[in-house]
Amino acid sequence: MSESETKEENVVEAEEEEIEEGHTETPATEEAATEVPPAEEEATKEEETAPAAEAEEEPEGEEEIEVVEEKVYTIPLRHAWVVTPRGMKAPRAARDVRAFVARHMKAEEVALSNEINSAIWARGINKPPRKVTVRAVKDKEGKVVVYPAKTA
Repeated sequence: MSESETKEENVVEAEEEEIEEGHTETPATEEAATEVPPAEEEATKEEETAPAAEAEEEPEGEEEIEVVEEKVYTIPLRHAWVVTPRGMKAPRAARDVRAFVARHMKAEEVALSNEINSAIWARGINKPPRKVTVRAVKDKEGKVVVYPAKTA
């Protein structure tokens, strides 16, 4: 080993020792400043656990909406394959899904979930799936959200 390499190793070892020493020693003033009286400690624990409990009740991915109507459709996307140029097939497929659901659910506003969008774009812009099975959920305001169909 050359002298420059050994000097670098010594510097690295010295820095590691300083880091280890810095983490093991804590001044008494910092400990005293961070201590919380027992009564306040219990109150803060209750506040922290309450939002966590609420978050566990809601299912992941779906917000709780009042369902008026729910249907499962298999949507053919051949129009995106036959009519559309190569570089525009996935966006066309997404528009076709929206149009199909709007037509069949008689809705003005249709939103695609991230899962459906990911399924359409999974193989890129040039090769969307030939058909997609979806679950369309209509709420009381007339808005429709499209989710992937639950497989049995």
